[in-house]
Amino acid sequence: MTTSSDLPLSLPDAFTVAQARDAGVSPGRLRGRDLSRPFHGVRARVEPTPGSLEASCRALLPRLRSGQFFSHETALYLLGVPQPEWPYEPTIHVSTHRPAREPRTHAVVGHRLQLRTPAHTTVGGMPVEHPARAWRQTGTLWRLDDLVAAADHLISGRSPLTDAAELRGEIEVMGDVRGGILRRALALARGGVRSPRETCLRLLLSRAGLPEAEVAWNLFDDRGTFVAELDLAFPRYRLAVEYDGRVHADDARQFARDADRWAAIRGLGWQHERVLAHHLVGDGRLAVAMVREALQRAGWTPGR
Repeated sequence: MTTSSDLPLSLPDAFTVAQARDAGVSPGRLRGRDLSRPFHGVRARVEPTPGSLEASCRALLPRLRSGQFFSHETALYLLGVPQPEWPYEPTIHVSTHRPAREPRTHAVVGHRLQLRTPAHTTVGGMPVEHPARAWRQTGTLWRLDDLVAAADHLISGRSPLTDAAELRGEIEVMGDVRGGILRRALALARGGVRSPRETCLRLLLSRAGLPEAEVAWNLFDDRGTFVAELDLAFPRYRLAVEYDGRVHADDARQFARDADRWAAIRGLGWQHERVLAHHLVGDGRLAVAMVREALQRAGWTPGR
């Protein structure tokens, strides 16, 4: 029985039938059971991991022509942007600019974009759309809060993938979609957010009529010594609110450091509320109630 080791070493893990024939592989060998057929005209030494979008993209890579690149939500995924949590099955999107033609094959959504100077980059050896352009393209696919979480991620971190001005500029150049959903998402986006659950919590509190929280707020003591960076802060009311997604404290040392940090925050006269995953289940009313009560203890009055 033949195995993938019989194939020329010059062939990558996934390759086109044309590449294999050029390398001297016979049609019979290409029908071997040890080779998967992830896409039309493509053979792979290993079956792509089920449910792995990255593996599927790599399997499709040999089939891409010059000028074609991963776009829309696929590009955001490859760039590390959080994906929606709702029942969601990502699709492979591949684009090209006119006058070239988009790919047409099963399990791939092809897009022929208007004539424009390409701006795609390379991620892990794969051609990927520019972050700001990919975010705008995804405006036709995702819900508002998912677009906010994506924007939060794109403009946060020590080396942001883009900034709010670039996202805004992309909307101005190419236009908004779905009744202005991108402008609404960008207006709600904030830099410094660490996770989509933090975005969810922030939006939840704001929509409940609570004061808007400061994001990634640095807390210092009276001597100017840094104490902590707070996920969400209400400085006027000396209230820190943070999301903790851990199911249990599986890292004892990290938990000890966190406990010391929480004590230091409280030692400065601040309240500290930890919102856990179960507090956000359903409509998140438990999280809202926790923060509302803490604000009221600090003197906040609804409607002020």
